[in-house]
Order: sequence, then structure tokens, then C-alpha cells
Amino acid sequence: MATKALFNSVVNWFIRQRIDQIEHFIKYPVETQEGLLFSQLFNAEETEYGMKYGFSSISNYRDFRKKVPVVSYEDFEPYIERARQGQKDVFWPGVIKQFAKSSGTTNAKSKYIPITAESLEDCHYKAGKDLISMYVNNHPESELFQHKNLRLGGSAEMYKDFNTKFGDLSAILIENLPFWVEIINTPCKKTSLMTEWESKMKAIIREAKNEDVGSLTGVPSWMMVLLQRTLQETGKASISELWPNLEVFFHGGISFKPYKNQYKEIIGKDIHYYEIYNASEGFFAIQDQLGSDEMLLMLDYGVFYEFIPMDQYFEGSRDAIPIQDVEINKDYALVVSTNGGLWRYLIGDTVKFTSVNPYRIKISGRTKHYINAFGEELMIDNVESALKIACEQLDAEISDYTGAPVFMTNQSTGCHEWIFEFTKEPASLEEFAKVFDRSLKTLNSDYEAKRYNDITLKSPIVHRAKPNLFYEWMASRGKLGGQNKVPRLSNDRQYIEPLLSLNQN
Repeated sequence: MATKALFNSVVNWFIRQRIDQIEHFIKYPVETQEGLLFSQLFNAEETEYGMKYGFSSISNYRDFRKKVPVVSYEDFEPYIERARQGQKDVFWPGVIKQFAKSSGTTNAKSKYIPITAESLEDCHYKAGKDLISMYVNNHPESELFQHKNLRLGGSAEMYKDFNTKFGDLSAILIENLPFWVEIINTPCKKTSLMTEWESKMKAIIREAKNEDVGSLTGVPSWMMVLLQRTLQETGKASISELWPNLEVFFHGGISFKPYKNQYKEIIGKDIHYYEIYNASEGFFAIQDQLGSDEMLLMLDYGVFYEFIPMDQYFEGSRDAIPIQDVEINKDYALVVSTNGGLWRYLIGDTVKFTSVNPYRIKISGRTKHYINAFGEELMIDNVESALKIACEQLDAEISDYTGAPVFMTNQSTGCHEWIFEFTKEPASLEEFAKVFDRSLKTLNSDYEAKRYNDITLKSPIVHRAKPNLFYEWMASRGKLGGQNKVPRLSNDRQYIEPLLSLNQN
């Protein structure tokens, strides 16, 4: 009892200290961001990248914006590749030993994102501590530390040509965790870092089914697969029957909207759900309010944020603005400069501010995952909200989907084509399509304008996917588990065509 009391007092002291720091950057957001930027410019001014773009001569944000270009991965890749080969001081001081391998949802090829000692400690691990601090601060009755956390991460591999490691970000984090954190996690490190997905799932279930699990951490889609298979293996009616002390699911990576009802059903009781925004490039935001779907943008993690309005991005603009110039309910392409050595880097995500005092955001989509073939500027956030409405009205549930344009011909106008995999079928697919279409019109004025009288866009084409279609497709592409995500939207037909073909077969 004395040990437990001491542990709780130490935890409570840390939580109070960190909450005070968070309140400070909420109060002084611009000052926090600017101080961070110039500290990092100073750190990197003698690197090759720093000397090329004159970091030492930058004295204000205008200089930074003028001298340093906004870059994509393709622009920055030559620097990253040389850092992977062991060259030091390329874009961050010293030699970088670890790289997070992106699933490559934006491009067919893999991306390798540098993970420095600073980004590991001052961004990713700091965020993990903050997540727990905010959660316990909101739930003082929590017994989180008395039970195990079930984690579902990726695999880690050694890059054979050079003395650097690469793998999913989650695997890098797991591999570097201190021993005392390992004690409260399941499965063990060896199992967590297994590469082959099917064998890994079996090993996780074998370990976790006998543990006292109080929390879950992972991507909603893959965690759902794990939970479903766990029930099949154990014969339990619900997850809460297996793990009665389960109290929270910390989730990120994809939207939780399509999965919320499925989790409520499979768990069998009410638990808390907390969203996080962690990417290979950095940990950016955490849900800080109970019952909210907004996330607090974390301003002191060694990440300097800039934003490109999406209406300008569609036109090819890379003119970014600082945080003090953003507006609420407007989509922005996210640009980051990080303590991982990325400088004015287009991450590929789009965000929307729900508040500017403090700065809270929602993830609204991807810069390359949208449909804008007809000027409709359809983002993932629009689609997720419209699907939620359609599912509620027709008592349906969706596990996965993707959409793409059907381009105009001389004989017909264009439209959108969708394929939905239902875990709970609507009574009428035709009626589901109508409600979905009608909801999109309400949520997106550009879409509504293009749908007017079917002049530019006619009614969407909707297909019902066979069971496990998306799982089979992801398996065929070698993209099971980890941080791999089903591409929801595309401005061409590269994803939907193979899915439609597989669905027919």
C-alpha cells in the first residue's frame, strides 16, 4: 500500500507540473512557437541544409518564409537518403540512426522519415506522457496504472546496406521504450516487433488473452481485427467479459467515426475514447477534453507549424501562413519544421481548426486523398460526416470504403463511384446512396453546386463490397497491419479499379 501511495503521489506531481506547462503554451501560443523555431534554426545552422538556406541570417519569421522553401518528400528525399547512408550534419546535427518507414499511402514508394534523439524524447515520448496526464487529469478515478495496456504496432527491420534502422514509427517507439514502461504493456517487445502480420496476430492473442488489460492503443481498423479474432479464440461474448477492467481506447491514424458503434458493440460496455494525432513526422495533437472529437495542437514538442489554405493549394500555391493567421472551419495543408530535421515539410495531411483560443484541430483529410475532378473539393472529413448521417438514418455500419471520380465523356456527365464494405447492411443500398449524396450536398457547397440538376455531376454510383474485400486487397499489396491505411479518396481510379475487379471475382 505504501509503494502504491508513493507511486500515485509521484504521478500526480508530474501531471500537475505538465498541466501547468500546457496551460502556459495555451496562453502564449505565438511566443512559444517562435521561440521554438529560432532555437531549432540555431541548432541546425551549421548543417549542410542550414548553410544552404542561411539559417544563421534568419532573424524573424518573414526571413524564414522567404529563404527556406516549402518541400515535399520528393524534394527532401536526396538529403534523407544521404543521412540514411551515415552522413552526418546533413539537415540536423550529428548522425541520424533511425528512420520511420511510412506506409506510402501518398506515394507508391516508401518514405523514410528521420527520427532523431530530440524528436524521440521531446516529441513522441513527451506526447505519450502528456496523453496520460490529460487523461488522468480528466478522470481522477482512473485505475489505468493498475492494469496492462494492449498495444498494436508495426514491425522493425534493419536496413541492410548501412548501419541505420528503419521500421514503422510504432515499432521504433516500442524498441526504445525504457524497461519500466515495458512492464505495463502487452504483448512483449519481441512479439510487438514481429514482421509477418498473421503470425503476429496469433502471438498477440496468445499473450494478451490472459492479461488484465485496462487500455488499448492502436489504429481503429487493425485493433478491430485483433479484437474480433480475440473473441473467436477465447469464445467470449464481449471484450469486457474477457477484460472487465478495460476503461479507455487511445486511437489514431484514421477517422474513428466509421468504427464507433462497432467498438461499443464488441466491447459490451461504455469506455472512454481518446484520439491522438501521431505521424511519422511528429506527434502533433491530443484530445484534451472529455467527450470531444477535437484535439489540442501541442505547441512545445519541437514542431513549428505552418498552414497552406487548401483552396490555394488546389491551385498549386505553397504560400504558408503561421498559426496566428489561421481561421476556424477552413481546410489547411499542414507544413512542419521539426526537431527530426524536417524543414517546411508538407506532411500530406489536411487539418481544420475548430478553435483558435486555444488552438484545437480536426484532421480533415490528405492533400492527395481528395476528389476534385470537377471542382467539388471533396475532403475525407466531408465524406466521414455524410456517412455517419447515412448510417444513423438507415441503421447501417461501415468498416471500410473508397471513392473515386467517373470522368465525363462526350455522352455523359461525370459522377463519383463508391465501394462500401458493411458490417451491418442498410435495408436499401439505393436509399443509403441517396442519403449519403444529400448529406454531402449539405456539408459541401462546392459539391452541391456541381450536383445541381445533374449538370456537372450526376448521382453517385455505389457498390456493396463482399466481406473482407479490403482486407484481401491490402494483403495483396503487402500492407497489412501497422500504420497501413485504406486510401479513402483518390482523384483518379488507381484504387477503385482493382477493388471493383477483386469484388467481382
